[in-house]
Amino acid sequence: MSEWVRFWLTAAILCTGLLFFAGAVLGNCRFSYVMNRVHAAGIGDTMGLFYVVLAVAVNASGLFEAAKCFLPVVFLWICSPVSSHLIAQIEYYTNQRLYDHMTRL
Repeated sequence: MSEWVRFWLTAAILCTGLLFFAGAVLGNCRFSYVMNRVHAAGIGDTMGLFYVVLAVAVNASGLFEAAKCFLPVVFLWICSPVSSHLIAQIEYYTNQRLYDHMTRL
């Protein structure tokens, strides 16, 4: 009984993570402005990765294996905001028509 519960719980969590990744891909395809794309990629990266790794951790055999699954999440949660900030700074300093994007509704 517990194997089936763990299987369905893992499947539900994995599908949730994949929905976040699909939303990030859709946001990157739909948005034309770089700042909007950075936001969509950051949300998909953060939440999608968390749910996928959580599904792997739920399906892991022991507590130590489950804890090891979260090391890449911690690393990417540190690196993702830094890289998003650098991309936004590059756009801010190099885009001559930034004001046009900011005033358009």
